[in-house]
Amino acid sequence: MKSIVVIGGGVGGYVAAIRAAQLGAKVTLIEKNNIGGTCLNEGCIPTKVLLHTAQLYSELLAGAQYGLKVNGDISVDWQSLQKRKADVIKQLVGGIKILLQYNKIEVINGTAKINSAKSVSITKPNGEIQRIDTDNIIIAAGSEPFIPPIPGVDSEGVINSSEALSLDEIPKSITIVGGGVIGVEFAHLFNILGAEVSVVEMMPDILPRIDSEVVTLMRAHLENKNIKIYTGAKVESIRRNGSMLDVKIETKDGSLMLKSQKVLMAVGRRGRLEGLNTEAVGIKTERNNIVVDDNMETNVPGIYAIGDITGKNMLAHVASEQGIIAAQNIMGIKDKMDYKVIPSCIYTNPEIASVGMTEEEAKSKGIDYKKGIFPLTANGKSIICNETSGFVKIIADSKYGEILGVHIIGPRATDMIGEAALAIKLEATVDELISTIHAHPTVSESIKEAALSVKNEAIHNVNA
Repeated sequence: MKSIVVIGGGVGGYVAAIRAAQLGAKVTLIEKNNIGGTCLNEGCIPTKVLLHTAQLYSELLAGAQYGLKVNGDISVDWQSLQKRKADVIKQLVGGIKILLQYNKIEVINGTAKINSAKSVSITKPNGEIQRIDTDNIIIAAGSEPFIPPIPGVDSEGVINSSEALSLDEIPKSITIVGGGVIGVEFAHLFNILGAEVSVVEMMPDILPRIDSEVVTLMRAHLENKNIKIYTGAKVESIRRNGSMLDVKIETKDGSLMLKSQKVLMAVGRRGRLEGLNTEAVGIKTERNNIVVDDNMETNVPGIYAIGDITGKNMLAHVASEQGIIAAQNIMGIKDKMDYKVIPSCIYTNPEIASVGMTEEEAKSKGIDYKKGIFPLTANGKSIICNETSGFVKIIADSKYGEILGVHIIGPRATDMIGEAALAIKLEATVDELISTIHAHPTVSESIKEAALSVKNEAIHNVNA
């Protein structure tokens, strides 16, 4: 029986462990903190718990628009919300532990150090060191927030994304450094909860790599909610000033001083290499990430790496797929990771979801393409939900109509993107989307209408 040691019990690690066990391997999973890793414990899941409550709160405040009468004040019970967040995490983590037990995976709590391609040492919480010999190793050690070297970044009140999830109370004001997915989601969250929010982003616009038309609409939405956004801006320093923090930023128009109760650093994450002993073992790394091939194997035969630590695409669903690919290759099923079809989701309101090429990418590659856009103001379900600020956009090859990219901003976007991902994976054409009957009334009807728009044949919209 082949033996495998998996270092890290996050979404990549536990999925790799389960798949390897299904294929007959003897698997040992090493996790130094909590099973489920960043995603379940201090990332994807807890963030969405808070965002879901924030959205319900927002809708109740606007209850009259839905024909509701609300007697009395509506407020967010932050401590109860924190308890709900903990309960959701506990339920999901508990389910994973049951799956690990069912698949006869040994779980060891401790910190792993790689001795060689065939040996790992584990330092347990009590200081005991255990050595395990193994046939293969899968590194799934995850990532940690990147903190840039800004003067004053260690000041009291400067927090990272993990700490932002468990604050003692909702801040009255917050400056968010970084306008990527994490920064924008937190900006949306704290704005709904009543905080004054400012976002500082070095790039020319927020949400880099998202389709520009989607970004334009999202930025307008955020600014309409009185979120202040400074793009092409750099934080020069952070200084504690009584109960507040002074954040000095440099913009194209000169220097500004922002004042807020908290500062959230959301400028990205980097691979967690510390303590793994990669250099001594000879594992190649670049910019704090482990280099892997499409089989997820490192330059050291028998050692694989998956998830955030590879720096390929720091998304939970990518880590899970990489884990499956690594496990299958170790167990003799030759498989390669395909990065062409990776959905990206942003859980704001409206939601954003995209897969495949953006229009900008199609232009830069010289592809002859057509696009179709269907506005949600013409979609019945969106009108019912009172969420018409958005659209579905399809990028398609001009010659064959093959779908190259789909970009959605609106309700249910993160749920609908699966259809688009499957379409691109199967090299579907707009004609095949058009000939697929979509249920009514649904927001997903808009995908068919956007496909029709590519051919200037939209039924529920005026064709240009």
